[in-house]
Amino acid sequence: MTPAPSTAPTGVGGTARAADRPTAKASLLDAVADLRRDVEATRFPLALDGVEAARGRRRQLLDQLDDHLLPRLRELSAPAMVVVAGSTGAGKSTIVNSLLGEEVSAAGVLRPTTRRPVLVHHPDDAELLAEHPLLAIVDVVARPGVPRGIAVIDAPDLDSLLATNRSTAHRLLEAADLWVFVTTAARYGDALPWEVLDRATARGTSMAMVLNRAPAEALIEVRTDLLGRLRGKGMSAVPLFLVPDAGPHEGLLEARAVAPILRWLTMVAGPDRARSVIARTQRGSLAALRPWVDELAEVVQAQVDARIALAADVERAVAGPAERARAAVLAGAVADGPVRTRWTALSGRSGALGGGWSGRRGQAERVAALATVAEELGQASRVALSAARRAGELAVRRALDESDAPGAAGLRGAVEQAGAAGATTPDASSAAWLAAAEQHVEELAAGRGAAAEDRALARQAARLVRAAGTAGAGTVVAAAAVGLGSARVLLEQALGGPGAQALAATVAQDLAHRAHEQAAAGAQPVRATLASDHLAADAASRLRLRLAVLKGLT
Repeated sequence: MTPAPSTAPTGVGGTARAADRPTAKASLLDAVADLRRDVEATRFPLALDGVEAARGRRRQLLDQLDDHLLPRLRELSAPAMVVVAGSTGAGKSTIVNSLLGEEVSAAGVLRPTTRRPVLVHHPDDAELLAEHPLLAIVDVVARPGVPRGIAVIDAPDLDSLLATNRSTAHRLLEAADLWVFVTTAARYGDALPWEVLDRATARGTSMAMVLNRAPAEALIEVRTDLLGRLRGKGMSAVPLFLVPDAGPHEGLLEARAVAPILRWLTMVAGPDRARSVIARTQRGSLAALRPWVDELAEVVQAQVDARIALAADVERAVAGPAERARAAVLAGAVADGPVRTRWTALSGRSGALGGGWSGRRGQAERVAALATVAEELGQASRVALSAARRAGELAVRRALDESDAPGAAGLRGAVEQAGAAGATTPDASSAAWLAAAEQHVEELAAGRGAAAEDRALARQAARLVRAAGTAGAGTVVAAAAVGLGSARVLLEQALGGPGAQALAATVAQDLAHRAHEQAAAGAQPVRATLASDHLAADAASRLRLRLAVLKGLT
């Protein structure tokens, strides 16, 4: 290739000084950078229809921002990225090598040939490309035969057998200022070339088509058909280059076979033309961003709407079990069984808890006996709280299984987690309840709390503590609270009717609340998922704000 003259101011080594090079308006660069940040932060926690497509669109949008728009806005003087793309076996590498007059990109009959893309640029453009993100995924070759102002990239096959090759090829197309699509007389009617060209048209990308291996006997027929297809797609302005079929051969094509493409690229590399190509593609890319961002915002809003419906469903699901768990505790379910049996055995005439409680006489026996009651209370309360948790979890699972709300099926996995993140376990809640009962008695005996002014009640509570120990006194209160009648009588004898009733009611309500809380915790894994910032009521507004700013600047 013959280098095109450069009009850019140059410094040492012929490169443009950074201070002299043009940059985009700060407002536009900032707006695109802000958009990129918010697109990167966008997530889709709920498995709704269309989410996978949205994730693909998000990735495509990030590639467009990272590999094309942001590098271009930061360095307007950077060479135009000319991506040579096409289907398997189209001869892209041979075309690129023939244009340069030497082999810079491996070509061959084995597929896939181009595993790593090759980017070829003029040596004096090296500084302008130094920060470009594409350099991380391409092999870079500097050749003086490449006109200043363009960089030619030999991309992998768009339909490569290797997914990584296909992904890289599409990423390069998103980064391109100019697409050169290579196809053959045998393959130009395939769907893939036209899908890619439709994408280029939608983006406003400058492009050209090369029909390689065009047979002489069908040249006019093929050319006429291809031009008709281009016109039908609204692409009549797309340059079409025909490369005659050279038959079986190795190495470069004859120079005259690629001369029209070479002349065109040399013209494109001219400062004014290159800027025009870049500007057109940049305008098209910015315009194409808007429907993409709007599409993502709509998907995010659908996630938010689904979150609202699902949250209502799961709260309705656990409401019944939670109220039933509360009612069961207040009805005395915890006292039934081992707790009642143990208390009855110990509170008979011959039991450690029978007879009168006076001072410290028999205290050691009472403390030991009450400790065994406390164990039974702990076990029974843990069973009740665990049952409440299971009832809540089952209710949520059933609700999700039966729900036809968007995203319900995907949330089932959250319920299968080993525990409810952020929720107190039944064992911990049971222990905390017994400790709270003990604390209530201790505060009462010390003259603290709601009944601090009732000195008589404080003295009575202190006597109970001396007789049974602090833990034992708490056990008596807990036993009365869960519905043991004889424990309630004992407590009333110790504290008086009103004081005993108020204390037992407080401790009973505490356990009932914990049962309600455990049943409600059955929805906690789902709540944790639905509490994601990505499902917040204003989650879509950030993208819409960036879209509005971008519209105002373009």
